[in-house]
Amino acid sequence: MNYPSLKSFMLRSKLCLLLLLGCSLQLPADELQWHGFISQGLIQAPETNFVNLDDSISAELTDIGVNMSWALSDKLRLAGQVVYLDGGRRYTKGTRLDYLFLDWTLYSDFDWRLNMFVGRFKNQHWLYSATRDVPFTRNAIVLPQSVYFDSFRDIAVGSDGLALKTTHDTAIGEIELNWSWGATNLSKEQSQILLSTLAQGDAKQDYVHQASVFWRPDQSAWQLGLSLLDSDFSYKKAELDLYSDGAMTVQRVMLNGRYAAEYWELSGEWVQERLDISDFYVPGFKRNTFSQGWYVQGRYNLMPRTWALLSLDSFDLDKDDRSGVKFSQSTGGMVPAYFGYQDDVTFGLTYDFKDNLRLTMEHHWVKGTARLAYPVMPDLQHNKSEYWQMWAMQLMYWF
Repeated sequence: MNYPSLKSFMLRSKLCLLLLLGCSLQLPADELQWHGFISQGLIQAPETNFVNLDDSISAELTDIGVNMSWALSDKLRLAGQVVYLDGGRRYTKGTRLDYLFLDWTLYSDFDWRLNMFVGRFKNQHWLYSATRDVPFTRNAIVLPQSVYFDSFRDIAVGSDGLALKTTHDTAIGEIELNWSWGATNLSKEQSQILLSTLAQGDAKQDYVHQASVFWRPDQSAWQLGLSLLDSDFSYKKAELDLYSDGAMTVQRVMLNGRYAAEYWELSGEWVQERLDISDFYVPGFKRNTFSQGWYVQGRYNLMPRTWALLSLDSFDLDKDDRSGVKFSQSTGGMVPAYFGYQDDVTFGLTYDFKDNLRLTMEHHWVKGTARLAYPVMPDLQHNKSEYWQMWAMQLMYWF
């Protein structure tokens, strides 16, 4: 599908937001709410390139952020968040603007509510996409990679563009509908995390179009959802480049569910993703595959302030080649079959010292390397083992 260019739209949107922010500085201080968080931890994933390349224990597990919400009027709200992240090789190290958007309540009554978001809005289409940017709201330090692939973190958190959200109370419960259209700018570092350090050209997300529906039955602790995604990427090669000009289409269908009780919670998501690659590796290259992934995780309140987590996470690069044998054969045997899948069993513990001070610890037992960087160019040098383990611990403080 073809969509009009986002460049002029995004420029006008950001200018409007800056003007509104300037005007809002005249508002009373009690209209402003702001919060922050500081998290630091240790992580190790030997025999992989997930965190580092020397297999050592790493302190590259830092999340620092400040967010604010400013009520400009009864119907207008300005929200934003700036974070500093260091996740090793999982995503780009440094400071970024996660989101900055204007939230406009277009309509609200007893049963209906309609909001429009303009600017760099948050992704509200997946079960944890709107909360993954804040460490103490996550069930785990490292989220299930089948759905929340860390290499795509900055692309998936939000987009520059326009979004709509409506909620409606019905006889069968609350129904929430979300729609969004936008794009995310990719830096050179982000492009190389996705494509490999050999990529010298410019990668671009042309657009991402998403829609989702969530149903919360009346008098129930259940939530069920369906989301759809359609996105195009393009690559413009450099003068000296291993890759050629190319295009990629990513399309997702996702189902999710969550049950939240007083002392335990059960959640899960299933995804099927189509990846259609044209050229890129070499002119005339074509590949059209459907991957599948899912996870199920449960949390249980063992004792006051202590939670245990058990998570099962599975991903297959090609649903018609779950063993990865055909994938390996297509490379002449150069890429091992275990690059075609990744299964993860995780056990974790969380303890709250105070209402705003938390320690989380977790251990992962993993088979396969399909969700390790780089997605389109397997790193054979550093991901040498089919079976590997990872552990992490992180201390979190928020205010």
